[in-house]
Amino acid sequence: MAISNEADLGEVLKNDQDTIEIEGDLKNTVLKIKATGKVAWAIAIAAIGVAVTVLIATGGTGAPASGIIGGGAVAVLGLPTAISAVSIAVAAGGVGVLNSLRSYRIADQSNGKLVLKRK
Repeated sequence: MAISNEADLGEVLKNDQDTIEIEGDLKNTVLKIKATGKVAWAIAIAAIGVAVTVLIATGGTGAPASGIIGGGAVAVLGLPTAISAVSIAVAAGGVGVLNSLRSYRIADQSNGKLVLKRK
């Protein structure tokens, strides 16, 4: 089954699934996250971590993600991808899943779908 939203991707990553099939706009978001260099990723993940902490601590009732992500994540990923990254992390319960997402390899990228496999 192909995943097309951040909440489902967060759950699948949290459960350490070996193969993940992604479709729709989420495919482009994941590709951008995976393509981010190590230094840029360190900057982005720090800003994303703050936003995720606030949202988890407030039960999602804190400031909107777009207002608390921080310039680092937005500068590196762009606002839509940064918001998606926060949503994925919140769904999984922490930013660690974003690092695990980056550790998957791209197995296939055809027919409008992205297939990731655990390395």
